[in-house]
Amino acid sequence: MNYLSKRRIALGAMFFFMGICFASWAARIPDIQTKFQLSEGELGTLLLCLPIGSMLGLPIAGWSVHHYGSRIVILICSFAYALTLPLIGLAPSIWVIVPVLASFGLLGNIMNISLNTQALGLEDQLGKSILASFHGLWSMAGFTGAGIGAGMIFLQFSPAAHYGVVALLSVVLILFSQKYVIKDKREETESGGLVLKKPDQLLLRVGLIAFLGMMAEGCMFDWSGVYFKKIVEAEPARVSAGYVWFMGAMAAGRFVTDKATNRYGKLPILQVSGVLIFIGLLLAVLLPNLYTAAFGFLLVGFGVASIVPVAYGIAGRSKLYSPSVALALVSTLSFFGFLIGPPVIGFIAELFNLKVSFALIALNGIGILVLSSFGKQVFYAQESPSGT
Repeated sequence: MNYLSKRRIALGAMFFFMGICFASWAARIPDIQTKFQLSEGELGTLLLCLPIGSMLGLPIAGWSVHHYGSRIVILICSFAYALTLPLIGLAPSIWVIVPVLASFGLLGNIMNISLNTQALGLEDQLGKSILASFHGLWSMAGFTGAGIGAGMIFLQFSPAAHYGVVALLSVVLILFSQKYVIKDKREETESGGLVLKKPDQLLLRVGLIAFLGMMAEGCMFDWSGVYFKKIVEAEPARVSAGYVWFMGAMAAGRFVTDKATNRYGKLPILQVSGVLIFIGLLLAVLLPNLYTAAFGFLLVGFGVASIVPVAYGIAGRSKLYSPSVALALVSTLSFFGFLIGPPVIGFIAELFNLKVSFALIALNGIGILVLSSFGKQVFYAQESPSGT
């Protein structure tokens, strides 16, 4: 096995560790709610700490990776991220867990930018798209983390003990991977600094595509179960069917995105993704029975699978900004989509109904298709190992 293959495995292990940490935290949220005797509203407020920390981490990530390199940022923040997880379980009061959760979100997004910067560097060395496979490993880690969480709950492990086991596993993966995290080179002409600036035409367009994709993804994460319960009227045992089909398709789709991108190019993949999101949600709205809705959610899963990896792949080759800063700019736009999508669904459902909400989110797919189909010269101006 050559050095580049070993680097790919090592970086994949880092993405996997990130996914399993996040999924482990999510698996014990009900126990955290019980521990602090939180109402649903209070829990919702507590959960906002994570995205707030994530947003704070975006500009810091772009600046720190640009000035110090992704290697040093990864080596410091990976251990900090893993060790912050058990601190969540050990937090004795709500006043302690609030800054810990914010730190967990902040470190997670710094790791997201720095790991994707490393992955783009390896992608350039290999001369082909590989970024989506790393995101697929993150998704697969989500299933693994959920399974471990179920096992820990069955064995009556406390959240702190559960998180401690995951942190130990994470440290092993980090130690295995760290020697393959290389020092990246930066051109002096690349623009850096805190990400508090207006993106250029390319990054704005790619960011809007990612925004629409992440908005649809966030809605599916938070509202698929409610949709199956209230609109599909599925039996209790099948309420989660839509979510399972969506998540399975998204994870599987990320493992085939790279091959499809290398063969057909980035823009056709974005266009097909937009069409799949539109058709999938429209099918679930027009024919809201168990089988057609589940199939529709599966199509949406395949649709959103490629959006972020392909968008990152385009943004990371910006001629104006360094990869870390370009990724942070696009991530900032996309994260807003993930953050505001679920509340928008609820607001529209309150005014009309849930079917109307999902029908309007289906238009996100049309938006992705339009943005990736017109003004192609903006994308073609960027050189890429796999083309655009």
